[in-house]
Amino acid sequence: MDYGLTQEQKQIVETSRSIAHEHIKPVRQRYDAEEIFPWDIVKILGDAGLFGVYIPKEYGGRGMGVFELVLVVEELSKVDAGIALCLAGTALGAYPILLGGNDEQKARWLPPLARGEKLAAFALTEAEAGSDATAIQTSADEDGDSYVLNGTKCFITNGGEADIYSVMAVTDKRKGARGISAFVVEKGTPGFEFGKKENKMGIRASSTRELIFNDCRIPKTNLLSREGMGLILALKTFDATRPGVAAQALGIAAGALDEALAYLTTTSANGETLASSQLVQHILADLATEVEAARALLYATSRMIDATGSRTTKESAMTKLYASDVAMKVTSTVVRLFGPRGCLSDYPVEKMMRDAKITQIYEGTNQIQRNEIALALIKEAASK
Repeated sequence: MDYGLTQEQKQIVETSRSIAHEHIKPVRQRYDAEEIFPWDIVKILGDAGLFGVYIPKEYGGRGMGVFELVLVVEELSKVDAGIALCLAGTALGAYPILLGGNDEQKARWLPPLARGEKLAAFALTEAEAGSDATAIQTSADEDGDSYVLNGTKCFITNGGEADIYSVMAVTDKRKGARGISAFVVEKGTPGFEFGKKENKMGIRASSTRELIFNDCRIPKTNLLSREGMGLILALKTFDATRPGVAAQALGIAAGALDEALAYLTTTSANGETLASSQLVQHILADLATEVEAARALLYATSRMIDATGSRTTKESAMTKLYASDVAMKVTSTVVRLFGPRGCLSDYPVEKMMRDAKITQIYEGTNQIQRNEIALALIKEAASK
């Protein structure tokens, strides 16, 4: 479909596609098998200006938005979603600074992220606080001109590799959700260490680690916005970045469909290609329709975010929910279309299926997305 991309947006897509096929595709299987973090790809993406598409020009970016970020993530994820996550995960870590940082903080931390010289990470999840973000226990106690952080975060994308971490911590337990604040903690700060690196089913080229804060002292100037705004910043961040997860899921689904078409149109049985079967054709038609529907929803939501600047909780949740469910359906179906070969690491589709599963889980499980959507619908109905 023609989504009316500008010439600059088309160039972003073409650049992303070229990098994916020339630099990512040759290494994706090895990086997945050996859990290699893609620093060489980071350099290439940074040199191409892709890390900064959503960052304002005054902070070294290209001054565009969520839609352009989505275009990049989709193209990279068609080839390897795990490697694409180095960029998407950095956007997740950067958005609290974009949304809650003052001019000085933005000028300090955003330019190296825009250039891809440093990566960012977002730290909310804890062992006892997954879907319920209000249950976090990591604390930030005021001490003179500093805050002292104590606690442990888990399942942090880009953990250990990123230099800049947006961390949610409790500054006032008495206030519940309103007692959570947001801070930036830099790698190398005394008292900030990295714990277990997770051995994951999918997205294995992406680092997922624990963050450990043990009397970690940071200056008060590292507080984003003001005390008590942490959960609000986190939720606003998810509104802007859940389309990025949807773009990752869409890329996985579209990439798997491309692999299926290439295989089925060149592999023969009984003198005819597998794609000659009407049954197979109908399966492909259904998958292609769902992929395009996911793309239409994703693009519309991303453009809405950029155009309005208002909260898009319902729409972002719908996009993440639908695209990730499509990714899981498409990849599992494509694995079956490949037959026994679909389960072999010689073919990329088994990896795509493993990668797809996480998109249904992180940045809010799809059950949480359904909660968000339903609550918004009920609120809208009550206001009529």
